[in-house]
Amino acid sequence: MGKFYITTPIYYVNDVPHVGHAYTTIAADVLARYHRRRGDDVFFLTGTDEHGANVAQVAKAHGKSPKEFCDKIVEHFQKAWRALHITNDFFIRTTDPLHEEAVQVFMSHLYERGEIYKGKYEGKYCLACERFLTEEDLVDGLCPDHRSEPVWYSEENYFFTLSKYQDILIKAILDASDPNHYDIAPLSRRNEVLGKIRAGLSDISISRASLSWGVPLPFDPTHTTYVWIDALLNYISAIGYKHDPQHFAHFWPADVHLMAKDILWFHAIVWPALLISAGLKPPRKVFAHGFFTVEGQKMSKTLGNVLRPQQLIDRLGASATRYLLLSHFPFGTDGDVSLAAFSERYNADLANDLGNLLNRTLSMINRYYNGAVPAASQDGVEGVDGELIDSAEQMFADMSTAMDDLAFSEATAAIWRLVARANKYVEENAPWNLAKRDRARLDTVIYNLAESLRLIAVALWPFMPEAVTELSRQLGIDLEQSIPWDQVIQWGGMVPGTRVRAKPAPLFPRVS
Repeated sequence: MGKFYITTPIYYVNDVPHVGHAYTTIAADVLARYHRRRGDDVFFLTGTDEHGANVAQVAKAHGKSPKEFCDKIVEHFQKAWRALHITNDFFIRTTDPLHEEAVQVFMSHLYERGEIYKGKYEGKYCLACERFLTEEDLVDGLCPDHRSEPVWYSEENYFFTLSKYQDILIKAILDASDPNHYDIAPLSRRNEVLGKIRAGLSDISISRASLSWGVPLPFDPTHTTYVWIDALLNYISAIGYKHDPQHFAHFWPADVHLMAKDILWFHAIVWPALLISAGLKPPRKVFAHGFFTVEGQKMSKTLGNVLRPQQLIDRLGASATRYLLLSHFPFGTDGDVSLAAFSERYNADLANDLGNLLNRTLSMINRYYNGAVPAASQDGVEGVDGELIDSAEQMFADMSTAMDDLAFSEATAAIWRLVARANKYVEENAPWNLAKRDRARLDTVIYNLAESLRLIAVALWPFMPEAVTELSRQLGIDLEQSIPWDQVIQWGGMVPGTRVRAKPAPLFPRVS
């Protein structure tokens, strides 16, 4: 039993959650569930980023104080995660007193170590993403993400000595034996980060003198901590930095930081440098996935095409939403989504392939065995039986590799290869004919189908917990979480005599 600490970014509360937020959070939940099932001690963190000028301005426009506005938006995030069956161990808010205290302790520590100094900053600043932009960052003079013109910003700030960590970060990324080694994935993002570091790092501003909505610097309360520094520190404050040293020591460093590619700079360059400067290890892996487009267009309020999680849940259900978001295209690349494409995939994969396999298997158990799973009458190690068993074993091998690589679409593809093989197995054996002439052979075929469904349920549970719970109930099994993983994935776990549901109900009713 090991430990596994998985995080999403903490989401900025200038608006309610959209499908991009759900994508990252579902991915983290699948990993958390998978590692729990493997026996790891898991801590799964998500939350909200609530400080900064942008939040203060949006709150003012809504006639609310920043905290009142944040409280309302946070409710939307928490409601969305409940609807999607997210099993986070903690939901952190950067307005939590323990977090604010941890920020001040950390900043004091850096200041005492000589890693922070006072200077003057002048440059272009995007208010929407609350970050400084160089001329190289701009596209036609505009912020590439928000298509807005940055403002000129000039004031005295405190700076972090990022520039001195250039060679240290390069070595930490490239040298697996380096004590500060951390991985960046996918490979294209790693190369992107290395390119930026090699181009040269400048010291970064880590405070604001003109903003009150934030965490005051302990060594100069006239300044507040820059929102991005404040936000990054949630990953250590949430697990007990300075207030629960034992818990912190157990879970740090994080095993995986998940995020979208637009915030990779802060997570793969600024954050590791801050940690190293404080004498802490960087996270083990930083993984940046791609962006969504909706029917070929970037999500935009102006276009009216922002896709919300509840829209998918209302149409397809929470389990199908989880499955479709992670199986639709490779995690780490950009991809296009639409309700129509999801509906088509839902009908093909879930209603037809998996739903029909469950329905026909249960129907035959009820018809030929009065609802009780028969015992296999043959060894089942050769021919089509052996191929089915091999396919089940290969599913878990392929799934293990894919989950280690965060290749969720490959993991679901591995599961669906067994679903397809089991459906083919039905046609190869024609149980309706065996019922007339070879009951011993029928026993084996029906048992093998029931056992295939049991193993599919085990593999699919992290992705679709609600649907798999119903599948298991209809199959008459309890996916007992206390059984060790190595045992539960072995062929032969279906107990003969297990009673299935007398009248199978559609697991995934077709959608039009």
